[in-house]
Amino acid sequence: MYLVNKEKINRSLSTKIVDARVAQVFNSFEKVLVTSSFGTTSAVLLHLVSRINPGYPIYFIDTGYHFDETLTYKKRLTRLLDLNVIDVHPDEERHGMTKEKQLWSQDADRCCEINKVEPIEKMKGKHDVWMSGLIGFQNDHRNTLQIVDEKDEMLKFYPLIDWNSSLVEEYIVGHGLPQHPLKEQGYHSVGCTHCTVPGVGRNGRWNEQSKTECGLHNN
Repeated sequence: MYLVNKEKINRSLSTKIVDARVAQVFNSFEKVLVTSSFGTTSAVLLHLVSRINPGYPIYFIDTGYHFDETLTYKKRLTRLLDLNVIDVHPDEERHGMTKEKQLWSQDADRCCEINKVEPIEKMKGKHDVWMSGLIGFQNDHRNTLQIVDEKDEMLKFYPLIDWNSSLVEEYIVGHGLPQHPLKEQGYHSVGCTHCTVPGVGRNGRWNEQSKTECGLHNN
């Protein structure tokens, strides 16, 4: 059933502007999970959701390792767009273990699994579609994704997946949205403090490792 719907929805959404894509998914599905990292490109999707479905819950995974600048940016956008942001936290004991062992330096995949992937798993079962702001130009994996994909009987909706960096910048500037505070310092993608350095695209994430995704959107 999901495969048929996925192909049909992709054909329908591919010809629509991004506003119509987001609106169609909200109108077609009752249980839509919206997440945001409040990263350097996040303002686009957040602005769209705030206009198309004001007050809709937006989940933020608070790993405990975010830059202060990201948390400040989150507060600013929440106020500016009147967002309904719900923080999701990792298990306290397991998170403490990652901190004590500095797991990010030994096994970054496991650290991401505990602090990012596991916290959102409990939310996925309550929803039919997962909406997130992935954009194709960010890395090779994301460039292969469709507007609507499927994993574990859940549809994943990426309304911005076929955008480029120019469209993102034009949208943010054109709508008077603030930039992430770390953008001007050369951070084009921002994750946890221990695993992020300045870099173009996602080149600053998990620096000097082959890892390019935290695990939330690998498949």
